[in-house]
Amino acid sequence: MAEPRRDAGNPEVPRAPGNAGFARRPVTASCDHDAMSREGRRRADAERNIEAILDAALECFSDQPDVSMTSIAQAAGVSRVTLYSHFVSREELLARVLDRAVTSAAEVLDAERLDEGSAAEALSRLIRSAWRILAGYRNLMAAAAAVLSPRQVRNYHRTVLQQVERLIARGRDEGAFRTDLPQGWLVSVFHNLLHVAADEVGAGRLRRRDAAAVLEATVLGVLAVPAG
Repeated sequence: MAEPRRDAGNPEVPRAPGNAGFARRPVTASCDHDAMSREGRRRADAERNIEAILDAALECFSDQPDVSMTSIAQAAGVSRVTLYSHFVSREELLARVLDRAVTSAAEVLDAERLDEGSAAEALSRLIRSAWRILAGYRNLMAAAAAVLSPRQVRNYHRTVLQQVERLIARGRDEGAFRTDLPQGWLVSVFHNLLHVAADEVGAGRLRRRDAAAVLEATVLGVLAVPAG
């Protein structure tokens, strides 16, 4: 018997037994969507863990400079494995915490509107704000000093010191601050006096409630134009 003729342009497509009339459903798009959803959830979980770790680390370092990574993980509510998956060393974690502290300090100083008023008035506001910042982060900076070089630690003070430098330059232009000493030296004096005040408070030789006023009087006295 002769075989039935087939149209060369429309060849017959064999169908699997028992599935006549049904086309196979594409699954690639569905799988891709599920994979993207899982990846999105993993990223969101990772971001939440990082935020929890940084929040806990800032609090822990501020309370205890030599706090252990295990204690930080416990405070953040994560495992040590999770902590080290995001921060491979104590130094890396500390650096990220310091970055966060610097950002917070910059926001505090911006709120002081240091471009308003005279240079001396603005510097007084900056001194009091800088003292509050340093007092809050004193243990954190002690932790940093244990693992970072003095130059690296000073770099983290750059936000405050740049503001000080601008104010001293403005005060010199206004005739309110002395010009007989190098400007860089005066900025360094401010930086060191800030830390001396913190050390004196820590040693019990200066009352914390008096520190801002003492520091303000000392810095402005150093910057004052010499008599005669």
